[in-house]
Amino acid sequence: MRAFALAAMVLLLATTGGCEKFKPPMFRDSAVQQIRARGELRVVTLNLPTCYYFGAQGTEGLEFDLASAYAASLGVKLNMYPVPNERAAQAELAAGRADIAAASLTSTPEWTRVADAANPYTLIPQLVVYQRGGVQPRDTLQLESAKIAVRADSAQERILERLKSTVAPTLQWEETAPSGADPVEDVESGGAQYAITDEREFSFAHHLYPNVLVGFALPERRPVQWMVRRDKPALLASVNEFFRGLAASGRLPQMVQESSGDTRPFAYEESREFQAHVGSRLPQFRAWFEDAAAHSGIDWRLLAAIGYQESKWDAHAVSTEGAVGVMMLTADTAQAMGIKDRTNPEQSITAGARYLAQVREMIPERIAEPDRTWLTIAAYNVGFGHLEDARILAQGNGKNPDSWADVRATLPLLAEARWYERVKRGYARGWEPVQFVDRIQRYLTLLEWQPGETRATVVTPSLETPPSGAAPSAPAPVMIPPLPVPAVRAAPPAKPTSHPSP
Repeated sequence: MRAFALAAMVLLLATTGGCEKFKPPMFRDSAVQQIRARGELRVVTLNLPTCYYFGAQGTEGLEFDLASAYAASLGVKLNMYPVPNERAAQAELAAGRADIAAASLTSTPEWTRVADAANPYTLIPQLVVYQRGGVQPRDTLQLESAKIAVRADSAQERILERLKSTVAPTLQWEETAPSGADPVEDVESGGAQYAITDEREFSFAHHLYPNVLVGFALPERRPVQWMVRRDKPALLASVNEFFRGLAASGRLPQMVQESSGDTRPFAYEESREFQAHVGSRLPQFRAWFEDAAAHSGIDWRLLAAIGYQESKWDAHAVSTEGAVGVMMLTADTAQAMGIKDRTNPEQSITAGARYLAQVREMIPERIAEPDRTWLTIAAYNVGFGHLEDARILAQGNGKNPDSWADVRATLPLLAEARWYERVKRGYARGWEPVQFVDRIQRYLTLLEWQPGETRATVVTPSLETPPSGAAPSAPAPVMIPPLPVPAVRAAPPAKPTSHPSP
């Protein structure tokens, strides 16, 4: 779906403002011409859940999706790379190494020295959050006598400064260092009564801090905009035209909503829906699940549980990231597994089982069941590299990296900067593989409860030779190294990939 959406946006922009020959001269200055001549748009960003990060489907994040669409509208490839902080991003623009900075930014005096701010493409509510069981704040005046946490030099702190100078003269707050803990964590731990946070940031943070609730939204919303290199008026105009076209199509608000961190929690009502689908949908796929199980050595009910979580056993299901079919395979995964039609349920199930078996081969053989299976499924969801990062963190924290229970408790740390900056692959939505495995376990249990069924078992898979005739080679067992020293990571490839290849 992502590829289709980007293609649709390119077509829209071509018809509404993308044809250079019809634009005034100011829209055709050397900056745009240089980008087209080099065939590459250079965008600096930050490794944040709201911007740019490695996901199970490859590079993800709202700013990445927007930058990909804009580069496509110019007919060039995207070179998007992260830097540690806003100051480093400003240096990239000042040195001319980047054309645009896109990282959920808001214009400040520091930015105006090196860039011109594009028109805001969204306005983000600023939330006052509090600890469950505490006094819920309902208006700005309540903040004057409270202990408030806010990140130093942030847009939220500037909003508080304006409130103090206008309607709340006795307002006080405590700063959290930009590289330190999230102010929301101060509320969770009891170190602060309230915190100020972006609504989009909180859509991710609330998975980490379940005891923190929203009190109310401040009257001022934060504008989010791209920063364009200074004195490049045509490039600035081109960016503004791009966002106008995207907004006019209705696609921009949809992209903003789809990129939030909210996920629908598992509800027990789903078990009733699942049971109905067992009767109406599963029979047409069961033989293929059983056949795939015979070749992969993975219990058919486990494969069926994954298929249900991915698509609800719908052969024509399509995700917003472009995954398709019963097992929700991306085009790259399908190609790697040797299938041509992702909507063909037999091919989808066969390829999904083969991919899962390959991932399982990467999990050290010393790990006993059922831990090895749950670690495999987590890697299937979040990517093997991120699973290894979580295992490294677990070991560094004195936990067992071979225990699913310990890794399960560690995976959400990959969404916290003070932890993901220590590992090789950076940020991940670490709560998602936890939720994914939890649901697979529930669906598997429901399948085991079906009349005539017994408890599922998993045996060592025997990898089927792919259609190409080249048998996959199992990599050596992965050894867990000591906790690494934080290091600067190389910029990942800009092109989205499929489930990370084993």
